[in-house]
Formats: sequence, C-alpha cells, structure tokens
Amino acid sequence: MSDRPLKLLLIDSDPIFRLGLRQTLEEFPELQVVAEAETYTTALQILAELAQLSPNQVNLVVLEPDNNRSANRQEISLQLIRQLKTQYPNLPILLLCHILQPGMLIALKAAGVNGYCPKGTPISELIVAMHQVTAGNSYWIHQTQEETVWESETIAQMSLPKNKSLKPLINKLRNKLGGSGSSYIKANLNEVTRQLQIPGLTLLSRAILAGRRRELLAAQWILDNFLDSPQQQHPPKTFNTSTEFLSSLPETSTIINKPTINPLSPPLLSRKALQAKLLASCINKLQFNLQNVTDIPLEIDILREDKKRELLYLVLQKFANSLDELRTGEVELNRLNQEKNRLLLDVLSDTTREYFGKFSRIKLGEIKLEIVSNLLEDTSIVETEILNKIPLTTDLLSYLIFQTELDIDNTIYSPGSYQANEHAAMILENILIHIANAVIQPLLDRLANIEAIKKDYYNRQFISTREIERFRNDLSWKYRWQNYVGEAQQIFESRYELFVLAPRGIAKVFVYSSRTNELNQLAGIPLIVTLLLEFRDAATPRLQSLLSFLGNGVVFVLTRIVGRGVGLIVRGVLQGIGSTTLPQRKTNRD
Repeated sequence: MSDRPLKLLLIDSDPIFRLGLRQTLEEFPELQVVAEAETYTTALQILAELAQLSPNQVNLVVLEPDNNRSANRQEISLQLIRQLKTQYPNLPILLLCHILQPGMLIALKAAGVNGYCPKGTPISELIVAMHQVTAGNSYWIHQTQEETVWESETIAQMSLPKNKSLKPLINKLRNKLGGSGSSYIKANLNEVTRQLQIPGLTLLSRAILAGRRRELLAAQWILDNFLDSPQQQHPPKTFNTSTEFLSSLPETSTIINKPTINPLSPPLLSRKALQAKLLASCINKLQFNLQNVTDIPLEIDILREDKKRELLYLVLQKFANSLDELRTGEVELNRLNQEKNRLLLDVLSDTTREYFGKFSRIKLGEIKLEIVSNLLEDTSIVETEILNKIPLTTDLLSYLIFQTELDIDNTIYSPGSYQANEHAAMILENILIHIANAVIQPLLDRLANIEAIKKDYYNRQFISTREIERFRNDLSWKYRWQNYVGEAQQIFESRYELFVLAPRGIAKVFVYSSRTNELNQLAGIPLIVTLLLEFRDAATPRLQSLLSFLGNGVVFVLTRIVGRGVGLIVRGVLQGIGSTTLPQRKTNRD
C-alpha cells in the first residue's frame, strides 16, 4: 500500500449510510473521504471543481447505482455511470450497494465499473477491494439469496490442485458463516440493549425489547456451542442494512460485558472512535418517532416528520464537520468556550443554507426575496435566545476532542465508559434539537405564511393561518415563561432541562449540575422567582404542620363532640320509634 492516503468520493442517496461509512473509513489513516454526494449530478460538479485544483484530488469513486426495477430508471443510472467513465476514464469506480439484479450487474460491468461489494461486506474486505480497484485490478463479489461466492480477479484464475482436500475450504466457509452470524447477533444485541437504556420507554416497549434480548442471547449460545466459535479470531463485522452498519461502529465493550465495566477505567476508544460511536447512536435514535411528547412547544413541531428528520440529520452532519475542523485546528482547552459559540453559529448558518437552499428567491407580493439571507438576518437574536442557552456544549466538546472526564450527578466518569457515553448522547441530542429550533425560528418570525414553504415543509395540522398564529403565540409564551420563571427555577434547583430522542418521541429529562455562579448573577424578576421558591420551601413545612393541627382539631370536634351528640340524638329517636305502639282498640268485657 502507498504511503499517501487513498482519496475517496462517496455517492449514495442515503445520508445515514454516507455519514456512518465516512466516520468508519476515517478510522483508517490510509483512507480519506474528500467529498460526498447524494446524486450523480452533484458528484460530477464536485469532480469538476476538484479537477481545477489538482488532477489527483480523487483516486476512487464509491457509489450506489439505482437498482430500481424500472427499466427507465436503470437505463438513466447506466447512462450517468457511462458519462462518469467518459469524462474520467482513469478514475476507478467501486459499487457499494444492496444486492444487484444479475442483468444490472452485467451491464454495469460492461460500462466500465471496476468492482462491486454489496452493503454488508465486512469493512476489512471492503478496504481490500478499494485498494485492489485503485491499483488497476477488478474486485467483484457476487451474492444471491441461495449462496455467497467471493471472486477476486486480482489473482489469475486458479484451480484447486487435485491432491488438495476440500476440507480446508469447507472449514473456511463455515468460519465465515459462523463469524457473520456471530457479528450479526452482537450488532443486534448491542442495539437492543442500547434501546433499553433510552429514557421514556413504555412498559410494553421495555418488555418487548427484553424478550428480543433474551432471544439473541439464546441464539449466541447456540452458535457458540454448535459451531466452532470464531470469536477468538476477531472476525470483521457484517451488516445487512445501514442501521446494522451504524450500530457496528466501535463500541466500548461487547454488550455481554457491559455490566462489568468500571466507570473509572482508562479510555478504551480513540478520539475519532468516540465521536463515531456517539454519532452512530444519535443517527439510530433519529429513526424513532419524532413527535414532541413534552408539554413544551418546539419550533420544529410545525414541520412534517420527514422534514423534521431531514433537518436533524443535516444538523448532525454539519455538527460533525465543524467538530472535525475544530479538532484539526488544534484548539486549546482553555479557548474551547469561545470556539463553542463560533461552532454553533457555523452549524446554524450552514444548515440554514442547505435546508432552504432550493428557495434561492421567493416572491413576496411584488418583491423577490432572497430567503436564506433574509433568514440569517436574525442570527444575532437566535444566538441570544437559543444558541447561547444550550447547556453543557463545552463539556461535550471537551469530552470528544480532549477526552476529558464527565461529571454526572456529582460523580466523575472517564471517557468511553458507559455512563459517560449515555450522558454525552443526551447532551448531543439536546444540542441538535435546539439548533434545529434555531433554524426554524426566523422562518416562523418572518415568512411563516408563505404558501410554497407551507406546502413543502409544514405539518398539515399547522397549515392554516389560524393554527400558525396560535402556534406562534404558544412559542411566544414559552420564551417569556422560560426567561422569567423556567430558567430561574432550574438554576435554583441546580439542574438542566434536556430534550432527548426516545422511542415514543422527543422527551424531556433533567440532569443535575452545579449552577451557583448563575444563581449569584440573577436579578429582577428571575431573582424574585427564586426568592418566592425559597419562601415556599420554607413556609410549606410550617403550613403543613398548621393544617395538620387544624385538621386534627376539626376531626376531634366532629368525632368527639358533634358526632357524639348526633349519635345520642339518633339513639333517642330510634328508642322512641321502638317504644311507640298503635293505639289499642277498646273492647267491652262481658
């Protein structure tokens, strides 16, 4: 292998898969993802721009062709790949996609594609394929549902010598199947156990997940006892979907050993691996229901679920990019708080430009308005009201960049420990949700009733003008309450409110943190709120004692005096009734 890194261009329509693949490949120093694209058109534009800088900016294109059953869609995909090969004949192409139809695979091979690996190929084998294709060879893996055959054209066609036994090949195939099954079980076991730790699970969901975990543990036991366990060989993980791929990113430990982890043990992950693990966890949770199940309105509630998920994915991607830039810039720990503000602003502006990028200009009456620049005019307001109030951002950046310890409920946990990762995940999810709110806030303030935007982005529940205005009023009251009461109460109670991604939707949790400095700086109405809270706390026990005393007195009067008198009266009435007889009829005695 060359000392120079292999420069890759990723083309895939799935942003989840692209992000997970990029984070995984960056763990290998000989690989460098220089760009990624969602469509072929974007990829051609990126290649043209990179070619102007240097002819060797990209060494390999990794792409997913359109495998749609429609002949028209397949032909378009083939034409675009032919165009790519025509413009860049010396640029190798490696297909990385779901299992292709045989006819499509033959056509792509004839179009000049240099190699093919299905999604689910172990990362070690994928890297080998990349290097072989870049070296001018071909590398093809053919998979069907009935069988799996690995074929590498890097080696001349070889036949098995007659004096060689087939037993080694059978053992190799058995080990591959066993390793694949074990990796599949571990990946799913890891995912199920992670979901069991998510706050907000209903009792039914927790019972279902616990049952799935028991089934996976039983399957692992059967595999270990009836096949030669490949665990000692540390086989590479395989994944059949993007979710499995992301869940297979580096873990602190296997799921079976998690309860025995010492939270104060030394770091087990590199900085990039720690970040990759955290991003993968967040991406998996973004596939949950995104309905707001709290009692607090959020700006992103106005969006359709698919647009809300798209926005959160985009924020996560921009946050990861900014984090990489901050790390490569060799920022110092004591300047992290200042850099935090710049990072949040960069994520906000980049996300706004890309999320609303298709609306370059929009007609508002007789005026054609630049929508993105118009939305970014409120950046200073959004920064003050939302971004600057996102809690624990500096702690998260320090954890990911410098691998510092995390203080959780007055307990220090080392980076990479299970508790630290769970706490870091909650902070990250809260950051994503608040930045997404900051992207939508200027839209609601300035352009809420634009029909084109309502049609493309809004939930049908909020599509009418009346519902939009009602929603905006709710948000306005939320800001007032938070500024005057909510924030002061949280400071006084030494806690932060975090929005997290739970299976049932966006939920709310509270975490303890010392806020003494903020408490000393309170003034005006927030200070009065804390004084009222303190007075209530001081008065409540006395008031409860007084009420208890008065209550006991009332009970005594009712039972001992009033009740006794009523009882005597009732008893007298009953006795009177019992002694009353009908008047006797007079009779004459003979």
